Amino acid sequence: QLQLVESGGGLVQPGGSLRLSCAASAETLKNYVIGWFRQAPGKEREGVSCISTNGGGTMYADSVKGRFAISRDDAKTTVYLQINSLKPEDTGVYYCGALWSPHTSSCTTLLHYAVWGRGTQVSVSS
Repeated sequence: QLQLVESGGGLVQPGGSLRLSCAASAETLKNYVIGWFRQAPGKEREGVSCISTNGGGTMYADSVKGRFAISRDDAKTTVYLQINSLKPEDTGVYYCGALWSPHTSSCTTLLHYAVWGRGTQVSVSS
C-alpha cells in the first residue's frame, strides 16, 4: 500500500527558499500523479502544484507561479517542490497527495487524491 512522507519544511525568512520532498514507501510513484497542497491556519487546503506521471505536465496555482517548481525522480520514488522567494502568506502545512493515473501528460489538483502524507510545516517570518 502506497504511503507518502513529506519532509523539508522549516522556518525561513521572507525571500528564502526550501525544497520539500514527498517520498513514497513500498511502491513506485511512476503511475501516480503527485500533487502538493497547503493549508494555512484557519483556511481550507488549497492545491499549489502537481506533476503528471510522465513528468511532462505540471500545474501551478497563480499565487506560486514563477516561485515554485515541481519535479519527480521516479527512480528515487520522490517528488520535490522547490519553493523560492518565500512570502509570509506561504506559511502553512504542506501535504503531498497521490492520484492513480498511469500514462498521463497533464494534471490537476481538483480531482480526488486518494493517498496523503501527514504534511510538513513551512513558516515564513522575519
